[in-house]
Amino acid sequence: MNTKRLILISLLALGALFLSACSGTAVSNNWHGVAADAEHAYLASGSFVYAVDLTNGKEVWRYPAEANSKLLFYANPVLTADGQLLIGSAGTNHPFVSLNPATGKENWTESFTKGKGAWLASPLVVDDTIYAPNTDGFMYVLGLDGKEVSDPIELGGALWSAPTTDGSSLYVTSLDHHLHIVDPANGVSDQRIDLGGAAPSSPVIGENGVYAGSFASTIEFVQSNGDHKVIATTNNWIWGSPVLDGDTLFYADLNGKVFSLDIASGNQNWEAVQSDAIVASLLLAGDQLYVATEAGNLIALDRDGKTIWEKSVGGKVYTTPVAAGDLILVAPYQAEFSLAAYDAAGKQAWTFIPEKK
Repeated sequence: MNTKRLILISLLALGALFLSACSGTAVSNNWHGVAADAEHAYLASGSFVYAVDLTNGKEVWRYPAEANSKLLFYANPVLTADGQLLIGSAGTNHPFVSLNPATGKENWTESFTKGKGAWLASPLVVDDTIYAPNTDGFMYVLGLDGKEVSDPIELGGALWSAPTTDGSSLYVTSLDHHLHIVDPANGVSDQRIDLGGAAPSSPVIGENGVYAGSFASTIEFVQSNGDHKVIATTNNWIWGSPVLDGDTLFYADLNGKVFSLDIASGNQNWEAVQSDAIVASLLLAGDQLYVATEAGNLIALDRDGKTIWEKSVGGKVYTTPVAAGDLILVAPYQAEFSLAAYDAAGKQAWTFIPEKK
């Protein structure tokens, strides 16, 4: 079975899971969302959101306290500057909620329930405004109290990725093959750029524009005025977001290739071939580039593309690894555990398996 067909089947399975959220099993059957602060990792998994102690991998709290088969969490939770943890459900019930990161208790008196589709994308918080994309094709605009502050922004196509901003415009990719450039002052999509393929991941902000990958197997550079050009082409879909480090752009495709591009010259620095498809975005932390493969491997590369170490974590990894202090967090699905922490040398610090309650 080729990689593209495998991913298409995964997408169909994802749609089926919307109708049948798990109900209290210790290891959920969906891919996970992960975030972290100085003390806790936050894991969105199945019908729960967990806070996990970074020092020992022990559960601190879970939300909700009891399993609710109508809830299903996929997106990476988002921490706000005023002390909220934001996430929405992709289940048959799809509230968008704010939690207290210390206790797991709800902050808002009422969750936001206007979204008609699933919350697969993380929100973007800019000052006191929350921009929350939904699979119904709308981006909802909320205040930090969870109340709508303006009409939702209709973009079209399912929105699977978090918006990004350069401080003046919002950039939102869609499965309708387009990158939308939105003026946050009036909620108008000023530009609608055809990327040639579905775009399930966020663009990355660069100087005078953004870099966006898509299922057209290309990386495009898009300026805020809508001018755009292809700067790199691969032989398979680009699912994850690129990573920009100075004049170097790192990205990966479903053939399992990792690329380094010099954006100043347009020349490829190197490519490193891995053993399996790469769906998750890459993570650059310190001098190491972390790669998570669909086959369940976590790989650390140096900046020249050489493998430093490789660990099998089991299951499949579709979630981007997360840096948490000196640890790298990885969240496989269909594995013996839901979350694991590794140090920069590849030594496993702990694993987290939710207890059945």
